[in-house]
Order: sequence, then C-alpha cells, then structure tokens
Amino acid sequence: MCYTLCLVIFDEYLIMAAITFDTHEFVKKLKSAGFSESQAEAVAEAQRDSLAQALDSHLATKVDISRLELKLLEHEGEFKLIKWMLGIILGGVIALVLKAFFPIVGNG
Repeated sequence: MCYTLCLVIFDEYLIMAAITFDTHEFVKKLKSAGFSESQAEAVAEAQRDSLAQALDSHLATKVDISRLELKLLEHEGEFKLIKWMLGIILGGVIALVLKAFFPIVGNG
C-alpha cells in the first residue's frame, strides 16, 4: 500500500508539500532485516503517522523562508536606524557612568 501525505497552506499562494511513503516496500525491508510481519507493519504504520504529523506541524517551506527574507529586506533601513540610535544611547549612558564614577579634576 502506498500513501501520499499532503499539506495545503492557504496564504498568499497555494502551497502543496507531498511525501509518498510506500508502506509495502518499507515492511519488506524491515522483514528482510529480521522483523516479524506484525512488528514490521507496526513500525510502518508508526512511520506513516509520524510523517503525517510532521507535515501537519507547519514546517517552513522554501517559499516561506523566501517570503521572510523579503520582509526582512524591506525593513533593512529601519534596522540600521535603530542600530545607530541604540549606539548613541549606549554611548550617552557610558559617558554618564564614567562622569559619575570618575569626575574630572581641574588643575588648581
């Protein structure tokens, strides 16, 4: 028996991820490795169920990662501005701490 497990996501696009899992071939391989018929069938069923669960757990596809990269690139200028602002604030805080603990003593 051969199963095809599919996940369909509706967002901006229709995405379909499919894994074909041939349980008969899997059982044959397990039996040739020393499993009994019932053990091999139980392992094949467990494998099929775990594949179905993995697809249902919203794995990221290449399209998902590409969309995320594009969104990050859209905000690249904002990230640079925030970096500069944090640098200036951190510099000011360091200057205040240094002034508080190491006062400048004049010549006189």
